[in-house]
Amino acid sequence: MKRRDLYLVLSGTFLIFILYVSLQFFVPVKPAGATSNAGRFEILIPKGMSFRAAVEMLYEKRLLRDRSLFIILGRITGLDRRLRYGYYQFIGSVSPFELFKKLLRGEIEEYEITIIEGSTIADIAQLLEDKGIIDKERFLDLARDRGLLKELSIEAPSLEGYLFPTTYKIPKGTDPVDIIRFMVNTTRRFLSPYVERAEEIGLSENQLLTLASIIEKEAKVDYERPLISAVYHNRMRRGMRLQADPTAVYDLKGTKKLVTRKDLLRNTRYNTYIHRGLPPGPIASPGLKSVIAALNPADVPYLYFVSNNDGTHNFSVSFEEHIRYRQEYIKRKRSALSHFVEDKNKR
Repeated sequence: MKRRDLYLVLSGTFLIFILYVSLQFFVPVKPAGATSNAGRFEILIPKGMSFRAAVEMLYEKRLLRDRSLFIILGRITGLDRRLRYGYYQFIGSVSPFELFKKLLRGEIEEYEITIIEGSTIADIAQLLEDKGIIDKERFLDLARDRGLLKELSIEAPSLEGYLFPTTYKIPKGTDPVDIIRFMVNTTRRFLSPYVERAEEIGLSENQLLTLASIIEKEAKVDYERPLISAVYHNRMRRGMRLQADPTAVYDLKGTKKLVTRKDLLRNTRYNTYIHRGLPPGPIASPGLKSVIAALNPADVPYLYFVSNNDGTHNFSVSFEEHIRYRQEYIKRKRSALSHFVEDKNKR
């Protein structure tokens, strides 16, 4: 065969190959058996499925024309070694090449949730239910499951305080237990730089999170966190009850803005008006600022603090001074209530 004829044959073969690849990869296909909603459909790559098995599944769903080409491309790009499991969503018709790009980028469907500082496990359970991730009561059952708590080495009655307040992206279809494991690991990752300091001042992980959670519930302005921390550290050193209002109402449903005397006398294991020392576990998810404050109390002798009803507090050393601040607080509350009633009657 002449060189010119060989060149034409090779050129023709290459052209046919390019046309074939283009047809296989760039022309949209019509999927079979895909869940559809207004032109949308999704494909699940189950956890543990191999790349070759995933290709076979996509072929059976008529999302691929040539399995061998897809496998070869997967090996070249490394997709066969880093296939991400989860749900992949598509809109309208899709070409095998578009499918490949989405798999290569790992663009699975995810729920984004943000846990804010001071959230309780009940708040988090409601957030997860609202996102359609897990039923609220099911999550709360898991949060108190003794077997799971033991597996996670949590020495507390529940997951309260161990689910770090931050933004999470949760892949659709993730096992709820895996979600919990990830959140707890996130908490410990954030705590890791402070482990040495906690050991230095004699606080276990559970004690640190518990104290930080009380500070989180009490503090409204950042500069007061070390001051509030100092009050509790000083009281613990003296063997005094912490008398933290949020602990008295911890197990009550809903948000209780006003703590009554009746609340303070409730004999629950979390109520620090009844029991000395820290509660058996956190009362909310503390943020990093409260954790740092718990580890680094201000060098002040305060033993008491009373709200100014504006987010700040009056701190005091003596009980007499504390009573005076408390009386001033009650007087302001009564005055504000009186003005509210007068304004309402004028309407």
